[in-house]
Amino acid sequence: MRAAFDDLYDRYHKDLFQFIFYMVKDRQQAEDIVQEVYIKVLNSYHTFKGESSEKTWLFSIARHVTIDFFRKQQRKRKKIMDFFDWGEKGHLIKDEHATPDEIAVMNEEIRHIYHCLDKCTIDQKSVVILRYIQSFSIQETAETLGWTVSKVKTTQHRAMKTLRKLLNEGDRGEETKIESQ
Repeated sequence: MRAAFDDLYDRYHKDLFQFIFYMVKDRQQAEDIVQEVYIKVLNSYHTFKGESSEKTWLFSIARHVTIDFFRKQQRKRKKIMDFFDWGEKGHLIKDEHATPDEIAVMNEEIRHIYHCLDKCTIDQKSVVILRYIQSFSIQETAETLGWTVSKVKTTQHRAMKTLRKLLNEGDRGEETKIESQ
């Protein structure tokens, strides 16, 4: 068991961390979620049937743990919002954690693409990250997400269409800004 876990860790840790980091955009949270994924892997490795590759099984667990994290965050925010009498909606607390585009020194185009990716649905975001950042095949992506190949293709197509639209809107916004100066 130990050797199998070490092998999984050696082969996929970097990609797994990167996948989760792109989803949550917070290094500390990503590290915590990765640890939770490894705990689930250790506790359930004996149930792995080999119907998919270890890679897709691992990333499927990671995706579910990350979605659980988002659900917990929503419940916490709702409890806080319910606890306080905010009066006007304009007095919401701003998240002070830096986003990956603020942390990393990236060129403007990459930051813009990442910003647009944030506006996609979680399913679209998952497909784009797995396909284009993690370089998963369509089949691996389908197995990881528990979807059909057809659903992955459709979601990928819609994600790319959404990203293209958002990127074009951003380009037009930049042109307008430049013209008004």
